[in-house]
Amino acid sequence: MKYFVWGTVALLVIVHQDIWFWDDPTLVFGFMPIGLLWHVGISIAAGVTWFLATKYCWPKLIRDEVIDAEGGAS
Repeated sequence: MKYFVWGTVALLVIVHQDIWFWDDPTLVFGFMPIGLLWHVGISIAAGVTWFLATKYCWPKLIRDEVIDAEGGAS
């Protein structure tokens, strides 16, 4: 899963450079510029990627230290 998350981060960095929508006047849903919609999608994908990174790639040792410092699982 660690490699999937890193690959997704790399992919998001690449597709964030949306040179293909700079001069596109297309409106989605009749009001939203397609470039803005692209960035909405990138933002949602970044949020999901961060969730996956913290769920599957966060060091277990750090999580266990926090639980022990709090006096057990709450």
